[in-house]
Amino acid sequence: MEKYGKILLIIIPIFLVFIVLEKLYGRYIKGEKMNLLDTASSLTSSITMVTKNVLGLSFTILSYQWIEDRVALTHIESTWATYIFAFVVLDFSHYWIHRIEHANNFFWNSHIVHHSSEEFDLACAVRQPISSFVKVFTLFMLPAALLGISSMVIATVTPIQFFAQFWYHTRYINRMGFLEHLIVTPSHHRVHHAFNPEYLDKNMSQIFIIWDKLFGTFQEERADIIPVYGITRPMRTWNPIKINFIHLWLLIQDTWRTSSWKNKVSVWTNPTGWRPADVEKEYPVTKIDDVFNFEKYYIKRSSFFIYWVWIQIAVIFLVTAYLLKNIAVIGTPDIFIYGGFILIYIFALTDFMDGNKSSIIWEIVKACYGISILLFFGDWFGLDHFFAHSSKIIMAYFAISILVTMRLGKENHAEILLPNQRR
Repeated sequence: MEKYGKILLIIIPIFLVFIVLEKLYGRYIKGEKMNLLDTASSLTSSITMVTKNVLGLSFTILSYQWIEDRVALTHIESTWATYIFAFVVLDFSHYWIHRIEHANNFFWNSHIVHHSSEEFDLACAVRQPISSFVKVFTLFMLPAALLGISSMVIATVTPIQFFAQFWYHTRYINRMGFLEHLIVTPSHHRVHHAFNPEYLDKNMSQIFIIWDKLFGTFQEERADIIPVYGITRPMRTWNPIKINFIHLWLLIQDTWRTSSWKNKVSVWTNPTGWRPADVEKEYPVTKIDDVFNFEKYYIKRSSFFIYWVWIQIAVIFLVTAYLLKNIAVIGTPDIFIYGGFILIYIFALTDFMDGNKSSIIWEIVKACYGISILLFFGDWFGLDHFFAHSSKIIMAYFAISILVTMRLGKENHAEILLPNQRR
């Protein structure tokens, strides 16, 4: 995990720079309004994912190493050709994993957060899930395991493949000529994130678009159909932790409420969006049928409110960076205490962004949790050693944060941006 943290300390600032540059380009070159709360939601989502990964809060039923040890027919040398082959096999595997996530009611829960934004930008790329605690798709790597490709090769190409998906989450790059036939481009991925009926569940590939063309899920972006982004059952919250579990909670409720034992199983195994008829009738949920006429989630806030949110975002990133930098020093079990603080912080902030009255309660919980850390450890996980009086500054921050939350909590009105007002 220490190596993972060091990689992220390099990658995160790079991503943030490009996210900011894209926003500035859209605002000052294209003259578009910025939905800064949506961007903040995406960034907090990325921090929840990073925190979960650092804490190792997931396990794999079948590891690649286990499969390789038992099914490998041969073992090939780890050359540059091996890495290329592994990259292609991994991409093929992820195409099918991605397709299953879109097709199955249960697995959709682990992917829904990535599609929950009603914007499409680079920030959307880092909107990643925390709800998948069990990894079950290692068998898709069977071709590589049969050839005895080293698990170290797979461990190397996996983050490369993941980070390579960042750049095409943008509306500002048009068609890319012959590359449209080879790799996933922004045009392809705009189709994927749109929920127009013509675009729904298309372009599942992550690096090479060839998989969609081979297996019938390819759809070209059409000039006569403007992509509309989001999901058919909108989340209507900025809280990434809630977004990760809203769909799962619906499945649990539907399982309990339906009178049919067959349907209790089908809720989990049927295609995405399926609900038992008796539950659908008695407990309807909001679903968008006309993508060009729906209420987009937009909250009208004062400039000071937005500034304060982004000050909080900056603090979250500093707190997370300190964790990533000092994983080994903080150690176990203290990293779990630290990770718990980050998750509470994000919940409190995004509950505040939603305008919920409960946000002041969560803000107090955050402050009490943080103060307890200071009192128990004597400082913030050794920060006083690097920066004198940091504990006093942190205590003052908690007090100020509560006061500002109480003051701005009065801005509890929300204005919905209508379809004809969308950019």
